[in-house]
Amino acid sequence: MTLNPSPIELVTAGTDFLLGLMVLYIPWKLLKIAGFKAATWKWVCRLLAVASFLGTVAHGLELTPEAGALVWRPLNLALGLTLGLFVVGAVFDLAGEGAARRILPLMLALGLGFFGISVLIPYTFLTFIAYEALAMLFALGVYGYLAVRNRLPGAGWMTAAVLVTLVAAVVQAVGPSGHALFWYFDKNGVFHVIQMVGFGLLAVGLNAWVKRQA
Repeated sequence: MTLNPSPIELVTAGTDFLLGLMVLYIPWKLLKIAGFKAATWKWVCRLLAVASFLGTVAHGLELTPEAGALVWRPLNLALGLTLGLFVVGAVFDLAGEGAARRILPLMLALGLGFFGISVLIPYTFLTFIAYEALAMLFALGVYGYLAVRNRLPGAGWMTAAVLVTLVAAVVQAVGPSGHALFWYFDKNGVFHVIQMVGFGLLAVGLNAWVKRQA
């Protein structure tokens, strides 16, 4: 295998790698506490990091169709589970640990369902974008409500993080693939950069909650 000859794809691989490093740093730095909520957000970050590093390989190397499938399938599985656990984290903040534990099997099943669809319909992000939009709109409603009610430390930051993630999803949905939006950044590279901003805001929101636990 050799490096992808497209400079756009190489930039996308680089932004994916940086996103992976960033989301690995969040649980190491902020969530050094026990409990169901902390574990949920740790796994959100770890799974997104797995997807990002696999994306680095998918975009950065020139792969055969067979090798590409071996990368994209676990990548889609990690993304599906990431979104499911994001919803579980939002349910915890809205309704408590009991509700979050009850919805956990359903969200894991939905994540696996998304993975199954990605196997049946490979090389399409349409299903992922729809799934992501539904999950993020739910989270936006939850954290917006908690921020207005002042019921959760950092809820305003979490709301901003979800809004930024939705912007990233829109860019990925409507932007041209393989064609530069600026310099060597196509919609995927821009998506990763915006996601880094979103997870930076998420880290601030989680940190506000962690400080309250101390």
